[in-house]
Amino acid sequence: MQKLSPSGRRRKLARDLATAKTPSRRRKKAENQRLRRAAIKAGTNIEGKDYDHKDRKFKTIKSNRGNDGKGTKKEK
Repeated sequence: MQKLSPSGRRRKLARDLATAKTPSRRRKKAENQRLRRAAIKAGTNIEGKDYDHKDRKFKTIKSNRGNDGKGTKKEK
């Protein structure tokens, strides 16, 4: 967690909330919820996994970060 002053923490909370409520973020969240619910219903074990939109499958959180070990600068 970041060490912020009380007023800085409030401002960051407001910024983060505004970002989370943008239409694009809300669409992405809804898509992730649909995919996770469908996977659970299909009997897939997705515990500890995130959906990788590029590969279109569930991966471990660790492997879903940093563009499969290539870093984010080269990511498309």
